[in-house]
Amino acid sequence: MLEDSAADGEHVAHELARGGIDATINRVETEQAFLGALQEFAPDLVLSDHSLAAFDGMSAIRAVRASRPTTPVIIVTGSLDEKNAVDCLRAGADDYIGKDHLARLVPAVHAALLSRTPLQRLTPRQREVLRHIAEGRTTRDIARRLNLGVKTVETHRAAVMHRLDIHDVAGLVRFAIRVGLISPRT
Repeated sequence: MLEDSAADGEHVAHELARGGIDATINRVETEQAFLGALQEFAPDLVLSDHSLAAFDGMSAIRAVRASRPTTPVIIVTGSLDEKNAVDCLRAGADDYIGKDHLARLVPAVHAALLSRTPLQRLTPRQREVLRHIAEGRTTRDIARRLNLGVKTVETHRAAVMHRLDIHDVAGLVRFAIRVGLISPRT
């Protein structure tokens, strides 16, 4: 949990417990602590305030997508602003919840974890190939970028489609956008 207010952190933790979610929470306040927690604590879910003094929710989303792409991110903020919400969702947040609407938190956590479950069926290399496919790269370009053979990339693409039960490139692109693997702007 990226949250600079201990009281707000406790309130969120209480709401999770009240909703039946048994969570081990590591609340951090700084960029360095957050990046360290991503690696050492290896969270199943990240809850982040939108605006902190030195590190914000958008930066947190980018950090999670770069190092733990299967981990859902939910922005929990006191300043619910439509533009910020849209920007966070486009950047890959799974949801955006106001601190005054925490009753939505538990259903949002369940939905976020469920939506990312299919990504866990993929190997890191398959996720990388999926990202490149969703960004519109050709098989030959992906092979060159990843220093793989064209047939190897084709094998990874077939495995991705099979594991996700998605059978066309457009479906892969929609899935990659939905789970925040790529931005809709890519």
